[in-house]
Amino acid sequence: MELTIKYFGMISELTSCEEEKILFEQTTISELLKDLFKKYPDLKNKDFRIAQDRKLVSLDSLISGQELALLPPFAGG
Repeated sequence: MELTIKYFGMISELTSCEEEKILFEQTTISELLKDLFKKYPDLKNKDFRIAQDRKLVSLDSLISGQELALLPPFAGG
């Protein structure tokens, strides 16, 4: 399956891109993160949330959408 992964804020700085498309055969968010941690080792040390098709998801969620976003913490107000 082809996924579009969007990176925001400090995450996009760390990956040096705002968006990329990858082919992915696994089924859960945590499995995808293992692959991303191999590609971007410094990502392991960052705090972020994951959205799938614009809804926040947990690490054990199944990948069912075609767009994922890695979102750094942000302040409200």
